[in-house]
Amino acid sequence: MTLLEALTAARQRIDRLDARLLLQHATGCSHADLLARPETPVSAPAGEQFMAWVERRATGEPLAYIVGEAEFRGRVFQVSPAVLIPRPETEVLIDLALERLNGRTAPRILDLGTGSGIVAISLALECPAATIVAVDVEKGAISVARNNAGRLGAQIDIRQGDWFAPLAGETFDLIVSNPPYVAEGDPHLTRDGLPFEPRLALSDGDAGGDGLACIRHIVATAADHLNPGGWLLFEHGYDQGAASRNLLTAAGFKTAFTHPDLAGIARVSGGHL
Repeated sequence: MTLLEALTAARQRIDRLDARLLLQHATGCSHADLLARPETPVSAPAGEQFMAWVERRATGEPLAYIVGEAEFRGRVFQVSPAVLIPRPETEVLIDLALERLNGRTAPRILDLGTGSGIVAISLALECPAATIVAVDVEKGAISVARNNAGRLGAQIDIRQGDWFAPLAGETFDLIVSNPPYVAEGDPHLTRDGLPFEPRLALSDGDAGGDGLACIRHIVATAADHLNPGGWLLFEHGYDQGAASRNLLTAAGFKTAFTHPDLAGIARVSGGHL
């Protein structure tokens, strides 16, 4: 079997781009190799791996889980079914955080529900003077985050626990979070690859709720762990901006705002003490 034959067979089952990316991962070839030398033979082990991956992709399993990695903010992060797949809209959370850290010489930052660590690691690498603590309740996520921090050279204190539980008496200049916010029972949870992602990281599990249970807890507790003037920023669903601002204002945060992502969708809300 040649590169072209493998690609042609895969395209009958899955998307053209997915087929190419999986073939590149399985064989180590580049896109240029596929274009210039499509007659190159594929070894038997690589061919078997590729076709197994094609079958998995055909069932709807996300590409990132199949190859075990995903790119975010120009860096490659390890991912597994224990963590959410990085999404480009989360870059807005990091950009807003960096803006609010401007002028602070040695800020303390807390990332709640760190997952694969993309937010904490990005902030650590782009604000090297910061001290960063990252928390997640899941052992599998903690393992992935620690591996990513080590591979990318980010100095982060990663702890296992439920939200603020492992942070007694500690305060920060900035708290960031990408918490679960999809309402339990939302039909989106059954499509677009979401059934393969950890439900605990997607939804608060509150049957009949509005998806805001985790955000309510974070907003209500954050002030106890923020220094004077400290900021809280969190990601949320497209229709949760107004509710998020109301929660922030009720909890005593000032200048509560909602910021859109690059698609113009309400994505991050926040405020300061």
